[in-house]
Amino acid sequence: MAVAILRLRSLFAVVMLSGIYSLISAGLFVTMDAVDVAFTEAAVGGGISTVLMLGTLALTTDREKGPVTNLQILPLLVVLITGAALMYGTLDMPDYGDPQAPIHGHVADRYIAEAPETTGVPNIVSAVLASYRGYDTMGELSVIFTAGIGVMLLLGAGTRRRKD
Repeated sequence: MAVAILRLRSLFAVVMLSGIYSLISAGLFVTMDAVDVAFTEAAVGGGISTVLMLGTLALTTDREKGPVTNLQILPLLVVLITGAALMYGTLDMPDYGDPQAPIHGHVADRYIAEAPETTGVPNIVSAVLASYRGYDTMGELSVIFTAGIGVMLLLGAGTRRRKD
């Protein structure tokens, strides 16, 4: 999908593919039991960002300009160095699903054993999000809500006209 986004010249198709990519990423987050992150990705990446990009396309053209002829080496170098640093930073991370990972030491066992009794919620993921991480989840939702209201205000600000 990333290669298709890079190769396309139709900006509308690029916007649609980036929205689809965000929704697929949200599905992957759900698969990894990160429901709060999935919700944020779906709302911000698949929703608000796509709406903003479509709004931008409505004000501009839907075709990309011709290819850039001069290659600028400094931005490319910065991106390559940053990417290499990020990949280097992941070398110490445990493998996905590794039962010996630090998260599986005492925290996960405690949540699995005590969550239904201490919270009264039978679903462990909902118990963690609503009880153990309630303030964190409320903060994330507040940020998403505030961003959505801000975007609606920004998009609506250009449509109001004063009567003389």
